[in-house]
Amino acid sequence: MKKRFKLTDLDCANCAAKMETAIKKLPGVNDAAVNFMAQKLTVDADDARFDDIMGQIVAVCKKIEPDCVINL
Repeated sequence: MKKRFKLTDLDCANCAAKMETAIKKLPGVNDAAVNFMAQKLTVDADDARFDDIMGQIVAVCKKIEPDCVINL
């Protein structure tokens, strides 16, 4: 399943790159892209575990950029 999410308060392009790299390493994630300029996150992940994977993605993003919010 591929979904796109709006990001709020992503202030650092380097943090966006770190988030993208960390999300791609999560089990069940096929692909991920963080577009800093558009403030968008695109995730392609396993359908059956998508909600669980999104929980992990939110935790990873909070660790890298605490002010960033993923609008689910």
